[in-house]
Amino acid sequence: MKAMIVIPTYNEKENITRLIPEVLVQDPGSEVLVVDDNSPDGTGSLVEEMSGQNERIHLIRRPGKMGLGTAYITGFRYALERPGIDCIFEMDADFSHQPGYIPDFLKAAESADVVLGSRYVPGGGVRNWGITRKVLSRGGSIFSRFMLGLPARDCTGGFRCYRREVLGALDLDRISSEGFGFQVEMLHECNKRGFRIKEIPIIFPDREQGTSKISKKIVFEAFFLVCRLRFSKQ
Repeated sequence: MKAMIVIPTYNEKENITRLIPEVLVQDPGSEVLVVDDNSPDGTGSLVEEMSGQNERIHLIRRPGKMGLGTAYITGFRYALERPGIDCIFEMDADFSHQPGYIPDFLKAAESADVVLGSRYVPGGGVRNWGITRKVLSRGGSIFSRFMLGLPARDCTGGFRCYRREVLGALDLDRISSEGFGFQVEMLHECNKRGFRIKEIPIIFPDREQGTSKISKKIVFEAFFLVCRLRFSKQ
């Protein structure tokens, strides 16, 4: 299956030139799409230079920092317009999502519609996380699973693979949340439509370069989103 890996970026110059080659080597047919939010550190310019040398690398430049969720939606739409793309990935730019797992995702996608990289199934885990982050991540997944009946242990992770048919069936205009909330909302929509969801174990190390984009605003947004989805009649 041919995949497009969508990678949103904002100030990721320390990582992106190392990450893209590691992603592309995992599968000879895969392509990479970077959605850059006008990074002040020149991330977009670095990717533009790389794309000029390799037709498997694509770039969308946006005028400013517009949020993770909208970056993924923009990338999904671009991938859906590309002929021959069978699977579409979400992936961070900071090496917390390790490229070596991509073949595992593609193998799992042969018998599943949505494949989640899971920190909370046997064989999965985190590395170099503080206690606060562990509590937020694990607690967010437990809360989302309980409230929404989601068939996954890791509901907030952002390393995912969707079959093309899944994203084509969703109303992407309705997905409006960011961060943790975006991941939960996407999973909820997939589950409502009866798509086959499968988790595979991943180890999730903390980033070594750059700065985390997690904020209190994102955490609170995710909490209220889950409550809204739980009691929505739609």
